[in-house]
Amino acid sequence: WTVPWVCALLLGLTGLPASGSDFQHHRYEDMVRVLFAVHSDCPYITRIYSIGRSVEGRHLYVLEFSDNPGIHEALEPEFKYVGNMHGNEVLGRELLIKLSQFLCEEYRAGNQRITRLIHDTRIHILPSMNPDGYEVAARQGSELNGYLVGRGNSRDIDLNRNFPDLNSLMYYYEKTNGRNHHLPLPDNWEQQVEPETLAVIKWMQNYNFVLSANLHGGAVVANYPFDKSRDARIRGRTTYSATADDKIFRQLARTYSYAHSWMHLGWNCGDFFNEGITNGASWYSLSKGMQDFNYLYTNCFEITLELSCDKFPPESSLPREWLGNREALISYLEQVHHGIKGMVYDENNNPISKAEIVVAGINHDVTTGVDGDYFRLLLPGTYTVKASAPGYLSSSKTVTVGPAEAIQVENFQKISTLKDLIV
Repeated sequence: WTVPWVCALLLGLTGLPASGSDFQHHRYEDMVRVLFAVHSDCPYITRIYSIGRSVEGRHLYVLEFSDNPGIHEALEPEFKYVGNMHGNEVLGRELLIKLSQFLCEEYRAGNQRITRLIHDTRIHILPSMNPDGYEVAARQGSELNGYLVGRGNSRDIDLNRNFPDLNSLMYYYEKTNGRNHHLPLPDNWEQQVEPETLAVIKWMQNYNFVLSANLHGGAVVANYPFDKSRDARIRGRTTYSATADDKIFRQLARTYSYAHSWMHLGWNCGDFFNEGITNGASWYSLSKGMQDFNYLYTNCFEITLELSCDKFPPESSLPREWLGNREALISYLEQVHHGIKGMVYDENNNPISKAEIVVAGINHDVTTGVDGDYFRLLLPGTYTVKASAPGYLSSSKTVTVGPAEAIQVENFQKISTLKDLIV
């Protein structure tokens, strides 16, 4: 209990006691009631919106925190937390509900760390991606819930095996020097995915997310891409499948693990993970998962957080779980501000969207958003960065990234159009 209370002191808490009736499992109506209550308590820094509906018609509600809710501010990164993708893995759902209350209460109390985070970040919290599956699991309750009951949606489809498979295409492109980011979706992909998956993909298309985490249960470990192995099983085991950003992904996973009260110790749930982290494919290979899809289709870096041995823990354990995860949830969120960011303009000061930001030595590019702004997560070091776009001459800069907040790299000398250059 010592470490969680140290974390509490680091956050400078002023509210939200860690015991009592404040902690409970929330059925769908209860969850919605809490989200709207948070919005009512903090109306100027929150917004509630739905990204779609489940098979049974339940809204997939997102609670947004920002000093300008509903508006993307140039150079302000977008972050998301997604919980309860597997309906019977419920701790993430409860932690995100509690995190929503916590952010509101601490902002109102004047907590400087939380205030700065909300002012400088646009935070999106989806407590339940699979509300239908949760209701199936909740009807059995925490004591009787089986390992798979309620895992899938109401059609019993595993949503973390339901995204378009872009890994196979990526692994082919690696051998043919093909595209390394924003891979194309297959034909008729919308007819091949579940409504919940479709809603999340449309969400990704509408927001230029930079960093994300997907909260699960059944183990205690921070899992990073790739989830799908490049190779066949060797001696009955799958092999490590690294992304081009393996070093930053390992650091992101460590950030959560070491800020968590016991994840970093390694021994949990009868398994051992060194430093409390693992490459997904090294653990076991899965296809059509969400974290790989984020990396290969969008600008977003996502890891999967396995947070509890018990998929549906009893209410009595929730206070301890909250204390164990609270600092980690905040520390991980703060990682969205590391690396470089900037604007890409043409010679007439018009922002260029979908310009590619290329970091020499890292075979994975990101692109600018509709406002011409970009965000590139990087570890401390010196990098050569190039901005390019079709019809324009590219421009490069050398930048040194420190351990503090993102270095702002501006406009790359306002890259010129080929036509104007010839004239």
